[in-house]
Amino acid sequence: MANHKSALKRIRSNEKRRVLNKYQHKTTRNAIKKLRELTDAKEAQTMLPSVISMLDKLAKRNVIHANKAGNLKSQLTKYVAAI
Repeated sequence: MANHKSALKRIRSNEKRRVLNKYQHKTTRNAIKKLRELTDAKEAQTMLPSVISMLDKLAKRNVIHANKAGNLKSQLTKYVAAI
């Protein structure tokens, strides 16, 4: 266990960030799954920008790699265009 005050605080703040990152990542993955299940083109086009925004935020905060976010956005855009 850590002995310094700053190390104890870092442990607490890391845990807070870990839980928040996990929640945001899971929420984004669920949104992606929901988007891929859609068959209505109009509904998919309205949902796509919000999912792309979620991916950009995760990439910006280094929860996921920037290239992974780009690849997912590309795949989802192609999918929505093909509906």
